[in-house]
Amino acid sequence: MEFRTERDTLGEVQVPADKWYGAQTQRSRENFKIGTEVMPREITDAFSILKEACASANATLGNMEKEKAEMIQQICKQVRTDKNYEHFPLVVWQTGSGTQSNMNMNEVVAYKSNEAFEKQGSEHRIHPNDDVNKSQSSNDTFPTAMHIAALLEVKNRLVPSLKKLHQTIEEKAAAFDHVIKIGRTHLQDATPLTLGQEMSGWAHMLKKSLYMIEESSEQLRDLAIGGTAVGTGINAHPDFGDITAEAISQITGETFRSSENKFHALTSHDEIVYVHGALKGLAADLMKIANDVRWLASGPRSGIGEITIPANEPGSSIMPGKVNPTQSEAITMVASQIFGNDATIGFAASQGNFELNVYKPVIIYNFLQSVRLLSDSMISFNDNCVVGIEVNEEIIDKHVKNSLMLVTALNPHIGYEKAAKIAKTAFEKNSTLKETAVELGYLTADQFDEYIDLEKMVRPQK
Repeated sequence: MEFRTERDTLGEVQVPADKWYGAQTQRSRENFKIGTEVMPREITDAFSILKEACASANATLGNMEKEKAEMIQQICKQVRTDKNYEHFPLVVWQTGSGTQSNMNMNEVVAYKSNEAFEKQGSEHRIHPNDDVNKSQSSNDTFPTAMHIAALLEVKNRLVPSLKKLHQTIEEKAAAFDHVIKIGRTHLQDATPLTLGQEMSGWAHMLKKSLYMIEESSEQLRDLAIGGTAVGTGINAHPDFGDITAEAISQITGETFRSSENKFHALTSHDEIVYVHGALKGLAADLMKIANDVRWLASGPRSGIGEITIPANEPGSSIMPGKVNPTQSEAITMVASQIFGNDATIGFAASQGNFELNVYKPVIIYNFLQSVRLLSDSMISFNDNCVVGIEVNEEIIDKHVKNSLMLVTALNPHIGYEKAAKIAKTAFEKNSTLKETAVELGYLTADQFDEYIDLEKMVRPQK
C-alpha cells in the first residue's frame, strides 16, 4: 500500500494514498481499534448537509470567500450523491463528542476541494479547520448531525414502514369483522369478540404509536449549531446558528431551527431520549402483535390454530412439513434489541457533565439502529406474514361454541352464582352449557338459545 504524509498539530502521519481523509482521521483509526461498529452512514450524510449549510451561512455573513464556500457546498453534495463511504471509516467507539467524525468530514471535504481547485488551476486552498469547520465546534456540529439524521430517518424510513403495516392490519380487521371467536384473558377463555375486533386493537396500537413518534420527533428540529465549544457561540457570528438552520431546512425540505438555549443543546440529549421512548412503545406493541399472531397460528393440530400464516421456508431441519412463525420471531427479537437500545440511550443521555455530554456516538448509533431495525422488520413482517394471514373458521367456530365463558351472558338473567354453577358443572361433567343449564333447572332450552346470542355478545345493543 502506498502512503502520503499528512500533518496536524501533533506532527506528521502516514495516510493511505488512495484515501481522502487526513491526519486526524488516521490517528483515530490507529487509536480506536474497537469493535466493528462503524459510525452510521446517516451521520455521514447529515454531516455533509451540515457542512454545506455552514459554508452557505459563512458566505452569507461575509466570513468566507464566495469561491471557497461554493466549492465546499459542491463537494458536500458530491459526498451525499456518490456515497464514497470508504473514506469515512471511523468506529462508534471514539471520542464521546464525535470530534474525530467531525474532523473526518472536514478533512475529506478539504481534500476533495483542494483537488478540484488544483485541476482548475486555482490558487484557492481549503483548510479542514479554518474553512470547513469555520464558526463551528465538534461540540455543536455532532449533536446537530444527530438531530438531522434522526429526524430524516424517522420521517423517511420509519413512518412509511409503520403506515404500510398499519394499513394491512386495518384491511385484515375489516375482512375478518364477521368472524366471531372466543376471547382470551390471562391466556384463559373469556367472552367472545370478532377476529376483526381483535385485529382492530392491533391497528389502533400502530396508529397511536405513529402519532406519538411524529409528535415527539418535532423536538428533533431544534439544533445545537451556533453554540460552538460550550454554548456561548465563541468564534461564530450571533446569527450563524439561525442562518445555518435555515440553510439546512432548504437542503432537506424539513424545517429546522437553531435551539434557543445552546447550553442545553450541547449537554442534554433529552429529545433523543423522548423520541426513542416512542420507538420503544412501538416495539412493545409489535411484540404484542407478533406474539398474538404466533399464538393464534400455533398448531396446526395441537395448538390454537385459529389463523394460518404463510409457509415461507421449511421450519425444521429434522421435522418434515413443519411451519414456524419465523417472521414473528424476527420482529420480537428486534423488539428485544430496541428495549436494550433504550436502556443504553437513557443511561448515556444522563451523562452530560457540565457543558458537554460525551456519549454522543453511542446514543445516535443505538437510535439509528432502532429506526433501521424497526423499519426493516415491519416491512418484512407485513410482506411475509401479515398479508398472508387467513382464518380457520372451522377451528374458531369449534372453540367459541365449546367455551364455558359464554355463560357470562346469563349473568343478567339468572345471576352470577347460578351462572358460575352452570360453568363448573359443565366442566366437571364434560357437558355443554345448554345441557347443564336445563338439567339444573335454571333455564329452558329456548331461554338459553335466546340469551346466548353470539352476535349480541360481540356487539351489545342499547
